[in-house]
Amino acid sequence: MRIGKIERRTNETDISLTLALDGSGIVDIRTGCGFLGHMLTLFAAHGGFDLTLRCTGDTKVDFHHTAEDIGICLGRAFTQAIGDKKGITRYGDKLLPMDETLILSAVDISGRGGLYMDVDITREKVGDFDTELVEEFFVAFTRTSGVTIHIKQMSGKNTHHIIEGIFKSVARALAMAVKMDAANAGVLPSTKGVL
Repeated sequence: MRIGKIERRTNETDISLTLALDGSGIVDIRTGCGFLGHMLTLFAAHGGFDLTLRCTGDTKVDFHHTAEDIGICLGRAFTQAIGDKKGITRYGDKLLPMDETLILSAVDISGRGGLYMDVDITREKVGDFDTELVEEFFVAFTRTSGVTIHIKQMSGKNTHHIIEGIFKSVARALAMAVKMDAANAGVLPSTKGVL
C-alpha cells in the first residue's frame, strides 16, 4: 500500500496527516474547520483514499493558515505515498456534475506543480469559511506535490456546489492519475526519464 505520513508544527498550526492512496475512502478528520473537513471527507471518499488528519490551528484568527498548511501537508504526503512514480498512469481528468454545477478537472503528476483555476465563486463565504481559501488550499497542494491541476467551471451558481464539485472532481482525476498501469509496470511515464 502506498502511504504518506506527515507531521508539521508551526506557530500557526500543528498537523498530523496520513494518506493511503490505495484505500477505500476511510476518513478520520479533525480540522477545527467544519466546511474544510467536509470537503476533505469528500476528497478522500471520491478519490478512494484513506485520510487521517488532525489539525490544531489559529482558527481564532481565521481559517487561512489551517487551509494552507493542510494543503502543504496533503501535498507532501501525496508525493511521499506515490514514491518513484514508476508504473503510474500519470494523467487523469474528470467532468463532474454537482446538481446545476459542472466542474472539469485535469491533472498531470509531472513534478512541475501548478494550479490553473477558471472558476467563478461569487460568494465570499460558505458558513464561516472564506471561499478564497479554496484556491489557497490547492496552490499549497500543487506546490508541495508537484502535480499540475487545471480546474474549469463549466456551469454553476451555488457556491457550495461549485466548491464541492471542485474537491470531488480533483479527487477523481488524481485517483485516475495514481492508478497503476499494468501494461507499463515499473516504467516511468515520461520520455525524459524523469518526473
